[in-house]
Amino acid sequence: MSEMFSVMLAAGGTGGHLFPAYALAEELQRRDIAVDLITDLRGDRYGSGFPARTVYQVPSATLASKAAGDIAKTTLALARGTKAAFSILGKVKPRAVIGFGGYPTYPPLVAARLRGIPTAVHEQNAVLGRANRLLAKRVTAIATSFENTKYLDGGLIAKATLTGNPVRQIVVDAAARVYAAPSSDGPIYILVFGGSQGARYFSDAVPPALIALPDALRARLHVTQQAREEDVQRVSDAYGEHGIAAEIAPFFKDLPERMAAAHLVIGRAGASTVAELTVMGRPSILVPLPHALDNDQLNNARRLAESGGGWCIEQRNLTSERLADEIERLVAAPATLAAAAAAAKTAGRPDAVSRLADFVVALAEGTVSERQVTTA
Repeated sequence: MSEMFSVMLAAGGTGGHLFPAYALAEELQRRDIAVDLITDLRGDRYGSGFPARTVYQVPSATLASKAAGDIAKTTLALARGTKAAFSILGKVKPRAVIGFGGYPTYPPLVAARLRGIPTAVHEQNAVLGRANRLLAKRVTAIATSFENTKYLDGGLIAKATLTGNPVRQIVVDAAARVYAAPSSDGPIYILVFGGSQGARYFSDAVPPALIALPDALRARLHVTQQAREEDVQRVSDAYGEHGIAAEIAPFFKDLPERMAAAHLVIGRAGASTVAELTVMGRPSILVPLPHALDNDQLNNARRLAESGGGWCIEQRNLTSERLADEIERLVAAPATLAAAAAAAKTAGRPDAVSRLADFVVALAEGTVSERQVTTA
């Protein structure tokens, strides 16, 4: 395929949208397809060094409320972004534009439709997000990560293809490490993270839970935990005062390797987190982000729990005491952890990036097939 063949990706400045776009960009470049990225003014906030020929930034906004002022402000920003994206697409002339959800993808995809360029959205979650719901009827095709995607119904089913949620090559490489459950007297590696920038909730809830474990068990712990910058010292002090070996930081660039080394992962249930856990085959306690409008994380976590690959506990039901009990129960039953790891890996889609790339090439060539998927 000629290097003149190019694809434009559209992804906002959040890890959940950028990481699958990153994985797709890697795969398309392996196929000698040029890749460009349109993102919002936040850009690549996670230092991933996005693998694109050029990264373009256009105005965008997320609707904060239904107040008239917020609606007007958001509409104006999206209009400006669409105008800018229209100009960029006219210069780049990509064969297809692929969006990864969130309002920052709205201007590029609307602009692409105005220019007659084939378009698609990729939904990472088990729930079709608000921006993707707005765009679903306007795009040429839809790629999904789950066999059942809530709000994907009616005429949308005919243009939906199940590809899975792609993960970066660094995750695929880490997945080669075979899971080994903790021995009866050996170290226990626990990884705690609440998304790309950590979560205050885990800084408050997890240290008391681990401190409450029996002395003999606590002495075997090796904890890696993401925490906000302002929480790092207090979390480190809490573990240090009780003899728990721990490494605390706001961000770990080698998080996939740390995930592969973990006996148990405790975290939120973002789409990329679930995809990486299943590709690697690592058992997890997932605490979905509460109060989300679409309950996307709750749906993601429940799907993984239903597969036997992890445990979903809603934040409202999780106290430090219960978390301590769950951790003690699991590390005392290595066979349970091993079974969950195996189930998680069975649920994974390590070929998702290849499937999504095939889908994108077919879209660009006008031969994208329609594969019906079931809906919730």
